[in-house]
Amino acid sequence: MRWENGGVNALPTPLALPGWSHTYSGKVRDLYVPEGTDAATSPYLLVVASNRVSAFDFVLEPPIPGKGALLTALSNWWFSRIPLANHLAIEGDAPAVPDAVADRAVVSRRLEMYPVECVVRGALTGSGFAEYKQTGAVCGIELPAGISDGDQLDEPIYTPAYKAPFGEHDENITFERSVELVGKEVAEALRDASLKIFTEARELAAERGVVLADTKFEFGKDPVTGELVLADEVLTSDSSRYWDASTYFDESLSGAERLASFDKQIVRNWLASNWDKQGVPPVLPAEIVEQTYARYRELYDLLTKQA
Repeated sequence: MRWENGGVNALPTPLALPGWSHTYSGKVRDLYVPEGTDAATSPYLLVVASNRVSAFDFVLEPPIPGKGALLTALSNWWFSRIPLANHLAIEGDAPAVPDAVADRAVVSRRLEMYPVECVVRGALTGSGFAEYKQTGAVCGIELPAGISDGDQLDEPIYTPAYKAPFGEHDENITFERSVELVGKEVAEALRDASLKIFTEARELAAERGVVLADTKFEFGKDPVTGELVLADEVLTSDSSRYWDASTYFDESLSGAERLASFDKQIVRNWLASNWDKQGVPPVLPAEIVEQTYARYRELYDLLTKQA
């Protein structure tokens, strides 16, 4: 199942859910609207987190059983701790989540989404570190010399990206470019909210033995009140990079061991060793599926067990 140039050759047939009409499937999520409503104007959306897993622009086989439920539970756990309006519909006002997907779906209110992906980095790694090595900066933010892969920054930095139209790749942008896209007032509100949420989440994660390295947020506007609303998933393993503090601060370990993240990196590593990226990727072995779920589960338990 390949996701290429905006198209999916073969995604599973979406579930038929009583009272809901399927309107869209992405790599890992499916969207529905209440039956009889228009997909463009319905006040509510049913967001279903699938168990699908993707890597290198492919949706892989088999899925990771339990992944959707874990990510939904973790996102909802964070929503309950973030003092900012979020996209979850108020129970009683909106249609109920169908029993068939009760553990991995939420009903959200419709928002006017901003075309800015709000990325916050508390440590430098991945594409941010690659850009820093080339330019000494990330998204136009100059950083001190001598930063190594995985180093935590004195203060988190806001490095937005432009959410490109469907089928195109998102693009890292400067804050000034985000002002051009959404206006100065909204751009500042997105930046300030993102940094505040990240800073507080990083402190909470640290109390539980976890390093929150970076994350991305998405926001929308309530079309009635104009209120800034936190949307999509939040601070999950798929939208954030977390490290185990016990290994991160162990200087005897290699970089790869220190920076092992609580996500699908196990899948990426296995594919990199067993596939040349030509043609359709191989089926994931059962042990890789089990190890990936266990990694997702470990993060969930670490973060929520002391709540």
